Amino acid sequence: MYTHTSDLLVIGAGLSGERVAVESALAGFDVVCLSIVPARRSHSSAAQGGMQAAIGNCAMGEGDNPDVHFLDTVKGSDWGCDQEVARMFADTAPIEMRRLAHWGVPWNRVVPGKSFYFKGGEKFDKFEKPEKEGLITARSFGGTAKWRTCYTSDGTGHAVMCTMDNKCAELGITVLDRKEAISLIHDGEKCMGAVVRCLRTGKLEVFLAKATVVCTGGYGRLYTATTNAVICDGAGNAIAQETGLVPIGNPESIQFHPTGIVPTDILVTEGCRGDGGTLLDVNEERFMHIYEPEKAELASRDVVARRMTEHMRAGHGVQSPYGEHLWLDIRHLGDKHISTKLREVDEICKNFLGVDARTQLIPVRPTQHYTMSGIRTDKTGAAYGLKGLFSAGEAACWDMHGFNRLGGNSLAETVVAGGIIGKCIVEYLRGCETTYSTAAINAEVKRQQQRIDDLIAGRLGRENVYKVRSEMQEALMKGCFVFRNEKDLQACIETLQGVYERAGKIGLVSNGLGANHELAAALKLRGQVRLALCIAAGALARKESRGSHNREDFPARDDQNWLNRTLAYWPEGADMPVLKYEDATPYFEIPPGERGYGGGKIIQADPALIAAKTIKGK
Repeated sequence: MYTHTSDLLVIGAGLSGERVAVESALAGFDVVCLSIVPARRSHSSAAQGGMQAAIGNCAMGEGDNPDVHFLDTVKGSDWGCDQEVARMFADTAPIEMRRLAHWGVPWNRVVPGKSFYFKGGEKFDKFEKPEKEGLITARSFGGTAKWRTCYTSDGTGHAVMCTMDNKCAELGITVLDRKEAISLIHDGEKCMGAVVRCLRTGKLEVFLAKATVVCTGGYGRLYTATTNAVICDGAGNAIAQETGLVPIGNPESIQFHPTGIVPTDILVTEGCRGDGGTLLDVNEERFMHIYEPEKAELASRDVVARRMTEHMRAGHGVQSPYGEHLWLDIRHLGDKHISTKLREVDEICKNFLGVDARTQLIPVRPTQHYTMSGIRTDKTGAAYGLKGLFSAGEAACWDMHGFNRLGGNSLAETVVAGGIIGKCIVEYLRGCETTYSTAAINAEVKRQQQRIDDLIAGRLGRENVYKVRSEMQEALMKGCFVFRNEKDLQACIETLQGVYERAGKIGLVSNGLGANHELAAALKLRGQVRLALCIAAGALARKESRGSHNREDFPARDDQNWLNRTLAYWPEGADMPVLKYEDATPYFEIPPGERGYGGGKIIQADPALIAAKTIKGK
């Protein structure tokens, strides 16, 4: 069997994975990155709108600074984030954006002189100072006080991903594609690497390392309607949770983006609304300003998705063969703007809808987009429960997003967290002496080979993996979408429990040999259903509404009882997760308060407890 050893094993070669790898390689460590697809085809490349960083070069960003960015992030999280982590992020983001420019990212730049912009469909003038010419500029995004989203038209993820991959090549980092980690190797105390399935040959391989970091992105594909690529299936989260030692943080915290196109659910960037696009109803009239007079279309994503759903429930949606939707209007932005700063949106509309966004409306509706939840880590990126295991990016619950992340903060997090956590991993490696247990390695390889053999032979049953997976997805869509309530969540859990039992009785229709997609789906299905049960169980237990978690039967944000983070463990042999809780943040730089948008009642926490955790002078 092929066995590879290195100082650092990075599972996932998107932006967070490669940024961690770069930091470690710069310190002289041997790094190998594994990816299901070629690195430049990772889901990071699909990000369109931009990266938030308080640089403050453009006219509408004047006066911005990390304190304002930090405040926006905490408010955006609905006070569910770790404020220590959010502070590190806000302070480091401007440095990282300039570093990316140095490495080659072609950021859009300030063009001096008079120009105009749209807000709420209205045209306004602005003036860019001559002394700012050529500096990194920014656009507006939801939930922000200033324009701070650095961008490269609407292909930011692609531009940064190519730059990062070039940096990996420059440093001689080994990046292997068509490799999928199917389990972690550990001895109950430390992680030693992973058992990996080669997607070209179907053979198992072993990758050993002093440190392992999971950077596999989110798990949007647990839902039927999602903007996520097919590779965003939760495999990294599942193999970490399968150890029984590593918890998933805030599994109920799932973001739904307001503007997935109908019927494919492909994302059209928040940059459309940031640049002045508006949402219209069946009468082709704006409505967001009625619900959110100050922020309107640029309230945070959880609020806009909720308001859109409320508006459709009130009978103002557009009926279609593919379900109800609303309209996104960017026609007034004009041909030049759409052809340059929103060119990917233009192509998506033409290729997938047959719509010309210059003259026609874009059909949109809320769809699953992002997982604020993930492998729970501390501020250094070290996973709870296993020494030598780290996580970064969307795969991790670091936790700077809490119960809602602002647009532009996640793409920025990939590189900011990647750099910060990469430095922490370097320090870990410098003090690390390790030995590998051949017994643990051989036992794990044998277990995985047995799983594969059982699936191919149908020894455990003949359930169809695609049918079972579809039932899981539909259960989450019905019971755990934008709005949630006890009845639907209970029904969702009952359905998922049956699905979990059936997921243990999968048998392949194909022979399972070589590059076999059916086998790949079957190997990860039970882990996916475990994650789905964590989402539903966490949502049922959390009897409040906070950010993206909307309980119709508990509409208030309850700081008295629920100012905390869910930790979902899955002990060996269990059929339901064990939920534990920890404080949302070690201290308050900004005590809990009103967000300034979204409305809703707040049940206040004990003032004495808040005061005791509040940093004086802040």
